[in-house]
Amino acid sequence: MSTLRWALTVLLAAVVGAGAVWMFKPVAPQLSTLDIGFAQDMRNHHQQAITMTDMLAPDDAADVRAMAEQIRFTQLDEIGQLTGWLQIANAAMISPKPMSWMSAMPHMAPPKVAMPGMASPQDLKNLQRSTGRDNEIRFLQLMIRHHQGGIEMAAYAAGHTKVDAVRQTALGMVDQQTQEIQVMTTLLNQRGATVLPYP
Repeated sequence: MSTLRWALTVLLAAVVGAGAVWMFKPVAPQLSTLDIGFAQDMRNHHQQAITMTDMLAPDDAADVRAMAEQIRFTQLDEIGQLTGWLQIANAAMISPKPMSWMSAMPHMAPPKVAMPGMASPQDLKNLQRSTGRDNEIRFLQLMIRHHQGGIEMAAYAAGHTKVDAVRQTALGMVDQQTQEIQVMTTLLNQRGATVLPYP
């Protein structure tokens, strides 16, 4: 191969390679105030769920511990995704006005609580101090209510976002947490306990 042909071949490969990189470079979605607020608040919401999984007693039954591990794994993965969105948007990790994104629509009243489904400091203290079956029941009751709040938030985001990635992620949260509520309700019934009122 002549020097000229070799040079042209190298140049063509470089151009094609650069074009491929340009073609397949991911485009960051333009996140709205609603999308950012959802990511901030759901990230915070998820972090409390993980805190609750850390409060299981060492002697809790295997089925409850397995449920908690599933929740922990799923929500840690989603926290990573939500954090990535906020980094792309150059937004704070914590909202200065929690839940304001759910009252941004003209027909929506301000939320009744700072974040739906969240356990109170006293709830967490009681969970941490409990043992055995009492610990299992408290965990299941608090996590079911926590998931109910998460579903409310995710369903609202899915119905109002204009970003497909946000919509699909939010719908996935609704589906996953609905299934987990069904399992946790069964575990709670097996222990002769009932679901807490919501909200």
